[in-house]
Amino acid sequence: MEKIWLEKSYPPGVEFEIDADKYNSLADLFCKYTKLYQDNIAFINMGAELTYGELAQQVDDFAAYLQQDLGLIKGDKFAIMIPNLLQYPIALFAALKAGLTVVNVNPLYTARELQHQLKDSGTKAILILENFAHVLESVMDETDVEHVITTGVGDRLAKFKGAMINGILKYVKKQVPAYHLPKAVKFNHVMKVASKLQFTGVEVVGSDLAFLQYTGGTTGPSKGAMLTHRNMVANVEQSNAATKNVYEIGKEMMVTALPLYHVYALTSNCLCFMPFGGTNLLITNPRDMVGFVKEIAKYPFTAITGVNTLFNGLLHTPGFDKIDFTPLKLGFGGGMAVQRPVAELWEKVTGTRLLEGYGLTECAPLVSMSPYNQEKYNGTIGLPASSTDIRLIDDDGEEVAIGEPGEMWVKGPQVMKGYYNRPEATAEVLKDGWLATGDIATMDENGYFKIVDRKKDMIIVSGFNVFPNEIEAEVANMEGILESACLGVEDATSGEAVKLYAVKKDPNITEQEVKDFCRKSLTGYKVPKHVEFIDALPKSSVGKILRRELRDK
Repeated sequence: MEKIWLEKSYPPGVEFEIDADKYNSLADLFCKYTKLYQDNIAFINMGAELTYGELAQQVDDFAAYLQQDLGLIKGDKFAIMIPNLLQYPIALFAALKAGLTVVNVNPLYTARELQHQLKDSGTKAILILENFAHVLESVMDETDVEHVITTGVGDRLAKFKGAMINGILKYVKKQVPAYHLPKAVKFNHVMKVASKLQFTGVEVVGSDLAFLQYTGGTTGPSKGAMLTHRNMVANVEQSNAATKNVYEIGKEMMVTALPLYHVYALTSNCLCFMPFGGTNLLITNPRDMVGFVKEIAKYPFTAITGVNTLFNGLLHTPGFDKIDFTPLKLGFGGGMAVQRPVAELWEKVTGTRLLEGYGLTECAPLVSMSPYNQEKYNGTIGLPASSTDIRLIDDDGEEVAIGEPGEMWVKGPQVMKGYYNRPEATAEVLKDGWLATGDIATMDENGYFKIVDRKKDMIIVSGFNVFPNEIEAEVANMEGILESACLGVEDATSGEAVKLYAVKKDPNITEQEVKDFCRKSLTGYKVPKHVEFIDALPKSSVGKILRRELRDK
């Protein structure tokens, strides 16, 4: 497909191609900018600030501990299972500098989900928030984890404030269930010991594996997308090529409410702001919308990333419309479709644009983004990123004409190496360097792309991927259900919600019983919000469930 977007629509100053080898690794990128901007504030969380220089020192200390005390070597897998706290960037960059592969873990995972990810990745060590340590305890013996570091929410805050917050969460709010992990060590103890150790540099190159970023599949358990240092460096350069005419060195503050364990915030916020010497304002609990609004009102933030539900939630929280939005330059929406009413209200309230983009875990994640000079929401996912090619393919493998729908295939330096230990799954989506996304899109005469449908049956709940087969597999274990099928339905709060169609085996079973059963083994956003009992599921001649007929229903 001809790259008509380059000449017709690329805004001034955005390069057609980027240098994916500008840095040898993310460790190289980190060292360069923490030295260059050592006095700039890198991260803020709950009032505590961490400069680039302080971050660099603490990263070296933690990396030394990983090397010398835990004995981890290049290529070992290190999991991080915490929300947005100052501990996250410290552990993240320490692991990367030590040559480890980071395995990001959603803290909300159930025991089954956690066990799969730790076992599948071969994780040797984990940093986990103590609130979820009891979940790890329940599966520890079924994994390869040898070392556990626990941390409390207040561990990197001022001594008195941190101790008070940890005490309230544990003893007053009872949010830290009892756990027994005899060999676990505390994060603050680690940092005390680590300050006396010396980090030994490790050669890390672009082809080395930086992340195992887990994503679901239409069949079977979640898979680890292998993202190399080069993949990540390329995506940082692609993202920043699109915004460098907007951001100013040392003058930017990004609101980071999306979790850093998710590849969207990991790249767009944490990594991309470093070359600008910018600040990440970490929001630990964005679900507390009132607290969220009070926190961001204290700071002159210039950018914010989010999903449609987050923007919608902010817009309907008292006090948000009273914030001084004068410094705000851009809002970036991704993870799920940004709805027109939300985008238009955002523009009205904040006086700034809400630009939509498109990405996948397998692409580190950016594939396309609305240009920085776009004046208002237009319902598209924008233009392909620099050094990115897109083809739209019909069912016969032929490219479609302009305006016609086809499956989106992506090619570029950000495309993953493959799925960890899953050659067959890799072969299904990687074809001669092209990634078959499973999403159906159109391209207009100016090179703007629009997602019109999903070839996959994936459901997106508040930006998180939910795959029907995983839910159906769990429901199949319920004695009162004969068979089931689920799909996504529109939801005003989360964009989409899971709806389960089920055929009863026990006529007395109820909708609530099905939900309660699912809640035992599935993360909250995967639990069906709607359950409808039907006499039979529509099927093809070979017995395949026809979800499209359920959608039509």
